[in-house]
Amino acid sequence: MSEALLKVESVTKNFGGFTALSNVTTEVLTGERFGLIGPNGSGKTTLINCISGTLVNEGGNIIFDGQELAGMKAHQRTAAGITRTFQIPRPFHSMTIMDNLRIPIEFVSGSSSSQNEMKDQAMEILETMGMAEKANEETSGLTQIELRKLELARAIAAKPKLLISDEAMAGLTGNEVDEVLDILIKFNEAGMTIIMIEHIMRAVMQFSHRVICLDAGQLIAEGTPDVIVKDKGVERAYLGV
Repeated sequence: MSEALLKVESVTKNFGGFTALSNVTTEVLTGERFGLIGPNGSGKTTLINCISGTLVNEGGNIIFDGQELAGMKAHQRTAAGITRTFQIPRPFHSMTIMDNLRIPIEFVSGSSSSQNEMKDQAMEILETMGMAEKANEETSGLTQIELRKLELARAIAAKPKLLISDEAMAGLTGNEVDEVLDILIKFNEAGMTIIMIEHIMRAVMQFSHRVICLDAGQLIAEGTPDVIVKDKGVERAYLGV
């Protein structure tokens, strides 16, 4: 059985008098495809922001690869092996697609890789994304799915041990969702641990080995996709019944 790459222990986050997360405890195993679901306002993005360092949790501990993350800035967590996508893609519009990838590659590689090596690494990722022929184009003409792929590619370029995919399929067609799923599964099979936050239930259930559900800042269910879809608490959270 794999060891836990990420441990979330009794994590609490407050915004003034509002509790966004209340004593959330879970873990993500090395090599796992892990789904995070919940209705709007359930605390999913808050939890991810606490893990990635965008927010600081008031209570509890987050341990990644054996290291307590308290006090580490977001860029330090990226260097340690945690990267994430954002719900709204944020490419550098004045740069080519290739250069959008070379920035995170250079960040994690430093002076250890030559320009040619970084270019080769970027091209390998773009080939997996099916975007190699657009490497020297700027981002302004990209379609919705190409923007989503580029957002994923930029996160993957930082060579994460843990990739957090935050609604990478929002606004895509059924066939495009399958295309992104295939890409994520390829990187997982190559050894990358992935957390997927997604409202497209078909996608997250098809992708995940294990799923947790948050509601009103609390963890209400955890298990395999087959268990989660039958859980009465999950049904109430989504349908209000």
